[in-house]
Amino acid sequence: MTTVHGAHSIQVRNPADGTVVGEVPDQDRDAVDAAARALRTAQPAWEEIGPAGRRKWLLAWQDWLIDNSARLSEVVRSETGKPRATADIEVPAAVDLMKYWANNAARFLADDHPKPHNLLGKTKQLTTCYRPYPVVGVITPWNFPLLNIFFDALPALMAGAAVLVKPSEVTPLSAVEIARGWAEIGAPPVFSVVTGSGNTGHAVVETADYIQFTGSTRTGRKIAAACGDRLIPCSLELGGKDPAIVLADADLDRAANGIAYGAMFNAGQVCISIERVYVEEPVYDEFVAKLTERVAALRQGDDAQPYSADVGAMATPAQRDIVQRHVDEALAAGARTTVGGKSTGTGTFFEPTVLVDVDHSMSCVTEETFGPTIPVMKVADEDEAVRLANDSIYGLSATVWTGDKQRGAQVARRLEAGAVNVNDSFANMFSFALPMGGWKQSGIGARWGGAAGIRKYCRQQAITVPRIPTQKSEVTWFPASKVRTRAVISLLQGMAARGKRRLPGLRS
Repeated sequence: MTTVHGAHSIQVRNPADGTVVGEVPDQDRDAVDAAARALRTAQPAWEEIGPAGRRKWLLAWQDWLIDNSARLSEVVRSETGKPRATADIEVPAAVDLMKYWANNAARFLADDHPKPHNLLGKTKQLTTCYRPYPVVGVITPWNFPLLNIFFDALPALMAGAAVLVKPSEVTPLSAVEIARGWAEIGAPPVFSVVTGSGNTGHAVVETADYIQFTGSTRTGRKIAAACGDRLIPCSLELGGKDPAIVLADADLDRAANGIAYGAMFNAGQVCISIERVYVEEPVYDEFVAKLTERVAALRQGDDAQPYSADVGAMATPAQRDIVQRHVDEALAAGARTTVGGKSTGTGTFFEPTVLVDVDHSMSCVTEETFGPTIPVMKVADEDEAVRLANDSIYGLSATVWTGDKQRGAQVARRLEAGAVNVNDSFANMFSFALPMGGWKQSGIGARWGGAAGIRKYCRQQAITVPRIPTQKSEVTWFPASKVRTRAVISLLQGMAARGKRRLPGLRS
């Protein structure tokens, strides 16, 4: 829980026990503008040193991250209430991402030299180069306070942009530590963090040249509108209601284990958490029994003894209350729980919960829950599973569980989601060569995806340079000439048209 303390600061609390663990300034528009101005001043030199120069700083930052990993994980735990096993993954995942961008950025940003489309084009050398947006604003949520920043800041920095980060006011301490690390390695002043409430984020949207936002669809709409007013680009990763399809030929033990993990990791507070499950009728009862057993065995708590808990607290009381509402509304409408179903009464913990006898009239199936619940539905066959999986305003990711990998890939192509994992959970999140983005109301644009993941932070620039000696005037230049114009038309039509239409005099 966070509360405003005085007029210009925000207290940060551990949601597991409510203790105050830190305080950050609630920075206003003037502070954001000052940070952006400083970044703009430093950015041209950062762009000038090129990918090889930027790589050196990225790897120095990686060293700092590894050297301080234990302390950073404790900061993550203190502001999120995560178990150690969950908090500890953020630093090594960021280290892996650093290696990816450090090793690939130069190749991804290299000039393209496209092939001319006709003979006339061969008189020019064609080049597409990639020039960064000067200041990229990165606005991050509270679920992965350290890792989410690196997801987006690293490619932007390696593209040559300066980066202005606004973390969630719920979990700003990790961001402050990251900025401290950048300063401690002596890196150029092209990475800044501003802390504060929604007004601080609004100021970032009003001053940056590109916005990368991760968060709710409701807030994403507002950011998209604000970016539209300014005619600046944005990339939005928004809400999800990710389905899992369990086919009758699936390995039910793996499916139960994978779905329990995909739904309960980080207490279900992951953008690509599994939030609804469709199971073919012949294996429904067996699967529910296995899933219930697996979820009931999960250990929940504050992880006072290292690695003694699997599921931690919800990030905020408000998020816990959303989960409780979804469960209560489902039960009132005829659903039942096979395990869990209520908050524990301590901090913001909510019991890992499996719901059955649910349908698409219930909020637990139609609204994003972002918590430790698994609604499970029985379906007649694959077609019904696909139809119901697609019956959502969201389309972030999905999973398919089957004994036939080829069938799984075919089902994946029928689903309306930006990513589909066959017989796995979260696999796409750490496959940086693939794009990670949502369809429908789950977002605009994508993270990663190889070259696209860094080029999105760049403006494409087209350059033409003559290949052959130039004349004082081109045939199409003034003054207009009937002879020269007809010659050009004949040449263009002769190269582009088909059959007798290549000859202007024979047009029908």
